[in-house]
Amino acid sequence: MSSTNRHFSVLHSLRPKASLQRFFLTAFTGLMAIACSTEPTPPTSSNPTSSTSSGPKIVTTFLPVHLFTKAVVGDTGQVDILISPGVEVHDYQATPDDAKLLAQADVLVENGLGMEAFLSDLVANAGNSELQQIDASEGIEAMKEEHGHDEHNHDEHGHGHHHPEGNPHVWLDPVLAQQQVANIRDRLIEIDPDNADSYRSNAEAYIEQLQQLDNEFKEKLTPVQGCNFITFHDAFPYLAQRYGLEQEAIVEMPEESITPQDIQRIQQLTKEHSVKALLTEPGVEDKRIEQISSDLNLSLEAINPLEAGETDPQYYFQVMRSNLEALSRACQNK
Repeated sequence: MSSTNRHFSVLHSLRPKASLQRFFLTAFTGLMAIACSTEPTPPTSSNPTSSTSSGPKIVTTFLPVHLFTKAVVGDTGQVDILISPGVEVHDYQATPDDAKLLAQADVLVENGLGMEAFLSDLVANAGNSELQQIDASEGIEAMKEEHGHDEHNHDEHGHGHHHPEGNPHVWLDPVLAQQQVANIRDRLIEIDPDNADSYRSNAEAYIEQLQQLDNEFKEKLTPVQGCNFITFHDAFPYLAQRYGLEQEAIVEMPEESITPQDIQRIQQLTKEHSVKALLTEPGVEDKRIEQISSDLNLSLEAINPLEAGETDPQYYFQVMRSNLEALSRACQNK
């Protein structure tokens, strides 16, 4: 029974005199009218449900920078991703919907170091003069890329995905990842000072986790320093340099085909550098890689460049710890 019906039931059961009944009914009706005409009190700024709408609308380019940005933003603002996880950045083709997304955004966060070469045209097409841009790699010195293929052959087959600014895969180094998180934090504070405390506390918590991850890498990889491994994607030179390992990359991009020249190069590198392992990527299936591993007595492990997967910021640690285990096994050649 509704509240209103209960009130009328009570009034009826008491059966007061007519004048008294009219008095109660008149008073009750007046109170109901006042209640219905009163607007609900808007939530205050301390209400956590209002914080999302008060923050900026942010767009990130692809998965790693998206994870870091979401970690800093927390519940303060909306964070969208431009390139769906699993779509190779160099294969990305902008759509009108992407331009519309940037047209409606307040902030765009990119990895930088030439990773998102398409951005300048897309931002121009979006026509958003108020859009604030954040370069997560600001202040990070890029390493020169090493290319296994002859550069001319790359371009002939449509694989000219070179980065003139250097290798952009800095997010795979837990120490440089800390710098990227700090860059995102500092710029967001400049853009949105009202939420500065939230950005600082969120970034501090995430950076502490990255510091712990760095310690885990040091502890596990110190015994195997000097280990030389071969990858089929030039994505791990920062990680290798950080922990005293050596990476030899065969192809620049993971989707490029392994050629007979690549196989010869692997054989030569194995002889020259005492290579212990071949590292492929999750989802890459190539029988030739398995055959090379068997023929050269090299351990074969999968290592993840974190360009596909889940959008929860904790996913970074899940993948990186899996990468650590793979590197440790590979370098011990077990």
